[in-house]
Amino acid sequence: MRRETVNIEILQDKAALGVAAAEAGIAAVKAAIAKNGEATIFVATGMSQFEMLAHLVEADGIDWSKVTAFHLDEYVGLPDTHGASFRRYLRERFVAKLPALKAFVPVEGDARDTAAELARLNGLLGGRRVDVGFAGIGENCHLAFNDPPADFVTEAPYLLVELDEACRGQQLGEGWFATLADVPHRAISMSIRQILKAERLIISVPDARKAKAVQAAVEGEVSPLFPASILQHHAACTLYLDSPAASLLVRK
Repeated sequence: MRRETVNIEILQDKAALGVAAAEAGIAAVKAAIAKNGEATIFVATGMSQFEMLAHLVEADGIDWSKVTAFHLDEYVGLPDTHGASFRRYLRERFVAKLPALKAFVPVEGDARDTAAELARLNGLLGGRRVDVGFAGIGENCHLAFNDPPADFVTEAPYLLVELDEACRGQQLGEGWFATLADVPHRAISMSIRQILKAERLIISVPDARKAKAVQAAVEGEVSPLFPASILQHHAACTLYLDSPAASLLVRK
């Protein structure tokens, strides 16, 4: 694939980052509806998405009855009653605030049959046009729950992944779990290849703890060891950074 120059916007703080990323996403969703009569998006979770989602759900002029939202990833075995459940996060911060939303497709991480859940998700998303994807980057440079070394080959929309210790440590550090032992070892994640199929990618990355990952994603070589570096191969991706997250970049 051809290497692109990743677009970056550096904002003063998290609040400004959230507004800028949401405004870009709002414009992209509106354009997709105007062009196609509907829009399909995927939405992410975590601390990096708080401000962006808060502004996205307040958008004027989006006909949410024409928008289908897919869920990016979820821990295997975690019920949606758990405070760290990503589908719970999205239902509270996104779905509940958009009663007109056409559809929300969650990843049921605690499904009895994980293989059947993967088949369900892949049947729903496979071959479908995705207009806008909202995501972040992990401290270990993961994209969704695709930890290093990430699978850059699998075409299936969703796959079962193993979470590395750095990823699990980030979830602990952000306060989602009481101990490292409580953090699940596996997750269902949207695949790298599927993420890249989104026509527009909005990537929100705040905080100094993400600075090394941002540097690797933007200025390093494209490598499965730095999963988010694959964004260099997407022609319509913008990283929205606050100053601390951008602090190690040479190109600003």
